Amino acid sequence: MNAIITAPDLMNALAGERPPLLLDVRWQLGGPPGRPAYEAGHLPGAVYVDLDTELASPAGAAGRHPLPDLSAFAAAMRRAGVGRDRRVVTYDGGQGWAAARAWWLLRWAGHPDVRVLDGGLPAWTAAGGALTTELPGEPEGDFVPEPGALPLLTADDAAALARRGVLLDARAGERYRGEVEPIDPVGGHIPGAISAPTAENVTADGHLLPAERLAERFAGLGATGDAEVGVYCGSGVSAAHQVLALAEAGIPAALYVGSWSEWSADGSRPVATGPQPG
Repeated sequence: MNAIITAPDLMNALAGERPPLLLDVRWQLGGPPGRPAYEAGHLPGAVYVDLDTELASPAGAAGRHPLPDLSAFAAAMRRAGVGRDRRVVTYDGGQGWAAARAWWLLRWAGHPDVRVLDGGLPAWTAAGGALTTELPGEPEGDFVPEPGALPLLTADDAAALARRGVLLDARAGERYRGEVEPIDPVGGHIPGAISAPTAENVTADGHLLPAERLAERFAGLGATGDAEVGVYCGSGVSAAHQVLALAEAGIPAALYVGSWSEWSADGSRPVATGPQPG
């Protein structure tokens, strides 16, 4: 699965006869809303999508970023201009997590052609791309979700997969080990999960590593095309970026959307701490 597009390739696509729809999904965990940054300058034609309100349901027992209500998600995507027969390119401020969350949701909901701009907005401007403050007038799209195109895990599924397959924890290593937990009520990880920080999938400037290097990294963690692979993080955002990186490496993977924020909210679920067994 080719899940990313480079800035030069996006420029060429936008100049073609059937340009893709651009979705600006700028978001930071605990940071300011992304809309002001979008309004201050975005890729020409891009439509802003809010991760917290349009790509997730309200936080609760199912986690900090549960799956959005399907009808609300469909309405938000159609308002943004998403159509089933038009390619979509998502981007964010460079980290790639939020753009990957939009990519994953659209792919899971059945959209056949979605890419993430590799390196996000900084890659676009570094390649000479212009920004604009003009708000687009995209016509309403005709996207109708057909969920299930990508695999999804529940908490019980994730627990079982950790025992029989490869469950990757995409958070920083210190959160996996339970040394710190700045957000959720309990530190640690799902028993049997393997530490695989998302940050190690990218270069210093936010570009995904080449597919062959990603494949080598994941193979060292036991995640190959022959293995059953799942991913979780804190709330199903950085894990979506890990699923994207796995896709680039040719490795299908399921996403546990509730992730640690759902798991740790249930005091009956076991918690492991410390480094993974050598």
